[in-house]
Amino acid sequence: MSSALFIIGISLIAIFAYPLSSDKTQFANQMHLSIHSQLPGFSCKVLIIPGLKSYDNRSFFFGDRNISEEIPIKEIRWHNKGLTFKRHGNATNYFEEKLFSQFPPGTTRKEVEAKYLKEKYFILGTDKYGRDLLSRLIIGSRISISIGFVAVTISLLIGIFLGSIAGFFGGRIDQLIMWIINVVWSIPTLLMVIAITLALGRGFWQVFVAVGLTMWVEVARLVRGLVKSTKEELFVQAGIALGFSKLRLLIHHILPILIAPLIVISTANFASAILMESGLSFLGIGAQPPMPSWGGMVKDHFRYLLLGKPYLAILPGFAIMSLVLAFMMLGNSLRDALDVRS
Repeated sequence: MSSALFIIGISLIAIFAYPLSSDKTQFANQMHLSIHSQLPGFSCKVLIIPGLKSYDNRSFFFGDRNISEEIPIKEIRWHNKGLTFKRHGNATNYFEEKLFSQFPPGTTRKEVEAKYLKEKYFILGTDKYGRDLLSRLIIGSRISISIGFVAVTISLLIGIFLGSIAGFFGGRIDQLIMWIINVVWSIPTLLMVIAITLALGRGFWQVFVAVGLTMWVEVARLVRGLVKSTKEELFVQAGIALGFSKLRLLIHHILPILIAPLIVISTANFASAILMESGLSFLGIGAQPPMPSWGGMVKDHFRYLLLGKPYLAILPGFAIMSLVLAFMMLGNSLRDALDVRS
């Protein structure tokens, strides 16, 4: 139950990622290079310079289009026509000026302080580009949850179709499908995923399809064996004697019995898909920047393990580990609960 609740919680975080993130720009990609690699709990004042376009383009699922400039500042001084400020960072020890005329017409000091001067908090600090690490982790959860659902769905569709046909009809059809399964099974999974990804091109959906196309073999082998043994049961023989079609027997009488073992193998495949996507992102052929991915975040910051800020790589690594562990524990629990012999 704890694993299921944890997975549901991560799924809800993935759905409501942008409302929960402090950085609501698309992919949480608001960079502040002057405050890169800051420790957890860091905060500073940020001056927002509005963009030329003032239209509202907020999106619940895809974030906001970044049309404003955010400047972290450490000191500010006011004068009649505007303000002067020092940027945050050791290399910028001089004042810059912004006039009230650079803001929307009629803007006063009070309006600048209320609308365009914010205190920004970074609960988990910032990454090497000065982006909010917590927001990147939250939005990166979408990749892991999404690839699990898409890859498992693809593997179930292909695996159930081929496995049920091979197990129920047998003969040359079974031999042909088993030959295909053995050929695919003999190819190292990671190499096949890389080959499919390179053939389809680097990108978000390409990785999902590539991972799904390599995970159907286990499902097909399981379904084939179960269908082959189930079709010898008395209720199937009775259906044949009553004149039921083979398609009806397969869809309405045999496949529903396989739901329990398919649920168990799906949870294991879910965990495998998350690990595979993380590995591909670490290699640079998964989700492409600036889209956040937990594996990509580990890749960007693994050198910081030796530079005194290991949390930049440990936090996304811990997120991957905890989600995979939750799916594996859920799968083991479901296997014990659905096993009629226990």
